[in-house]
Amino acid sequence: MTDKRRIGVYVCHCGGNISDHVNVKEVAATLLNEAEVEVTRTHLFACSDASQQEMIDEIKEKKLDGLVIASCSPKLHMFTFRAMAERAGLNPYQYVHVNLREQCSWVHTGDKPGATFKGINIVRAGVAKAALTTPLTPLRIETQPRVLVVGAGVAGMRAALSLAGMGLSVFLIERESEPGGWATQVGRMGPDNQHGPEVVANLLKQIRQHDHIILYTNAELTGKSGHIGDFNATVRLNGSENLTLNVGAIIVTTGFTPYEPRDGEYGWGMPGVVTLMQFRQMLEAANASGGKLIHNGVPVRDVGFIYCVGSRQEKSEECPEPNTHCSRFCCMATAFTGSLLHEVEKKTGQTINQYHLYRDVRTYGRLETVYTKAREDGALFLRWDPSAPPRVEKADGRLALKVHDTLLVEDELEIGVDLVVLATGMTPRPNDALNEVLKVPKSKDGFYNEIHIKLRPVETAIDGVCIAGTAQGPKNLSESVASSLAAVARTGALLKKGFVNLEPLVAKIDTDKCVWCDECLKACPYGAIERIHIGTKEVAMALDSTCKGEGACVPICPHDAIVIEGFRDDQIMAMIDASLREAVTA
Repeated sequence: MTDKRRIGVYVCHCGGNISDHVNVKEVAATLLNEAEVEVTRTHLFACSDASQQEMIDEIKEKKLDGLVIASCSPKLHMFTFRAMAERAGLNPYQYVHVNLREQCSWVHTGDKPGATFKGINIVRAGVAKAALTTPLTPLRIETQPRVLVVGAGVAGMRAALSLAGMGLSVFLIERESEPGGWATQVGRMGPDNQHGPEVVANLLKQIRQHDHIILYTNAELTGKSGHIGDFNATVRLNGSENLTLNVGAIIVTTGFTPYEPRDGEYGWGMPGVVTLMQFRQMLEAANASGGKLIHNGVPVRDVGFIYCVGSRQEKSEECPEPNTHCSRFCCMATAFTGSLLHEVEKKTGQTINQYHLYRDVRTYGRLETVYTKAREDGALFLRWDPSAPPRVEKADGRLALKVHDTLLVEDELEIGVDLVVLATGMTPRPNDALNEVLKVPKSKDGFYNEIHIKLRPVETAIDGVCIAGTAQGPKNLSESVASSLAAVARTGALLKKGFVNLEPLVAKIDTDKCVWCDECLKACPYGAIERIHIGTKEVAMALDSTCKGEGACVPICPHDAIVIEGFRDDQIMAMIDASLREAVTA
């Protein structure tokens, strides 16, 4: 561009997160010397309403045509500042975000002069990029008022009902022959004493009566094409018949898989060692019959519970791939089971001693009442240290729990029990075929990963695909439902509007240079390239609605025919030159 740009630079203190380690006033003062910088300012919190209004007023007053904001991660506030620029009459894609916190202040906390020097140069690079920005227009596409919900557990069924209540059509698919997931097997659930099968039956009754919901069981998602607002999903029914569903969005609520203990882990494989799920089913059977709790034909006198089985593991020779996460629900579920066991005592007159061997009790929030009630009902809690976990051995025809109680005595305790109950945690549900179709990124724990845990907690990197329930990570029932309703809110807002604006930061192909070698198609993880004819020539075309601007196609092109809008070669080279200018002359 030949005309001199008028760029505003705003540097954020971030409440000390940046200014404690970077001299933000020096950064602003130095950048004012740049040829195309019209104004520089510092703000305690650039994201605050007051600071945004000041920037809006200045953009209008000084007729700025470029904007650089140096603050925290763009994951937090890129959309905040884009909206602010738009309110000021500036094209939002003429705003450049510089991450001065994560990329400068937080990595140079002991070197303020050095951090300030680096800060000046990376902000200068942002100015160089802003000087080469051009106004861009988002791609607007119409959305289809239909949603595919994958997984018909409680979270999936609750999402389907809420979506249908908005007037959207819902296809609810379940891989198993019956919906409901694990809630159908656990019986009564804490902290509200809901009965799992009854909860499922009530939801299922509403679904079958709703005109806007179609439930498919024995159904798997085997293919997905299209883009946000207009997906074509291929669903295989009963292992043979294929069905194509046209939907505007997809919500994934595929649930979890209970941890399977290793042979010998806390006595697993020995008679009398069961999982919490199996023990709950034993309690349900005792309650249904009104009889005593029996094991191997003998009334149970003593039960030992071991917490954190399959959760918060450490890497070892026996456990080369540990589950390092906390499964969240186990402490509450096990403590609640203690109260259920006490009810069996009261009904039958059977005396059952119960010992809860825990690492840490994590009954957070109102769930603390469940732990308190279990103690009041007679449960004895003993704390063990991970360096000396409990051991399970055979003794006199029964089982012996050996453990150091870190809160009471240093000597090892030996507790004779009839049953050992392992409180197993949640692990990601294995489904490689579905993962290949969805291409949703995973967290380090193997669950589906959201874009941002606070700002975009149910959205994924695949536009139009949301995640909820325990497919996203360990949750109790109320948390699963809350996340499914969050996904409903996001999906409903998207589809009820009738259209969606897609990012224009996508691949552009110079058809004069392109000779169709198909290297770009091979490199694209989203399948956003197709072959077209221009006259007699075959060339590549990027599909704007599918392209994510990921850029793998750019370096692989042998004819240098591809650029990514917003990250063009001239912009990147200008940023490099600007950031190195002072370093070279120093």
